[in-house]
Amino acid sequence: MPHNLTISTSDIIHSLKLSCQIPAVVEAIASQSIITEAAQAAGITVTPEELQQEGDNLRFAKKLVKAKDTWSWLEKHHLSVDQFEELAYNNILSRKLANHLFSNQLEKHFYEHQLDYIAAVTYEVVFEDRDLALELFYALEEGEINFPDIARLYISEPEARRAYGYKGLRYRKDFRPEIAAAVFAAAPPEALKPITTPKGAYLIWVEEVIQPQLDEQLRQKIITESFSDWLKQQITTMKIVTQIDSDGSQEELRDMLFTKTK
Repeated sequence: MPHNLTISTSDIIHSLKLSCQIPAVVEAIASQSIITEAAQAAGITVTPEELQQEGDNLRFAKKLVKAKDTWSWLEKHHLSVDQFEELAYNNILSRKLANHLFSNQLEKHFYEHQLDYIAAVTYEVVFEDRDLALELFYALEEGEINFPDIARLYISEPEARRAYGYKGLRYRKDFRPEIAAAVFAAAPPEALKPITTPKGAYLIWVEEVIQPQLDEQLRQKIITESFSDWLKQQITTMKIVTQIDSDGSQEELRDMLFTKTK
């Protein structure tokens, strides 16, 4: 039966509490505070042209082609035009600060951590029975079966089965250590002898191993990761007290995620 529902600010805060999302919100607020202060100290500014371009980029990313689409999206997210502009401004400030802090350290970081950026394209099937995995490995070696057939026969999850166990392009850190050692020692295209882990025996087809190059995509990846690590470290130095007025009480929500170090 249709009925009306009015949701208040206190209802939203209560829901955030029950869904255990308050620490993430607190961290996001703290991060933005750190970014704003650090950008100001570094003399970083945002031009009207940059703000306009970022607004256009946001609308394009969210497929807000028409003006009415934008207004509907703003209404759905309870944002005013000024707040949308603030969102664009914060995005620019974050990117500029990240580049300011870490762009000069890119090459040094890349060469010191080059092994971390070697990537591999793999297909995987996980077996509970290692003997079966080994039997199929030898059948692969003899040309009696191919990997797509194995994936089609032994992967139960439909989407993974349709993709023949394709895991995409992943970096060394994305693999279990015992699997990474074998994958990056392979001479692709090559099937690896089953690797036993607590999750089962992995039968892996290594399609390609890609040596790292410091292209624009990797540059941005390194900057983003370095900036994220820096923000987390900065947060650990803060004393964060969150006041939630919905129940008239003051709560300190820092203990689980934040450590006072100063």
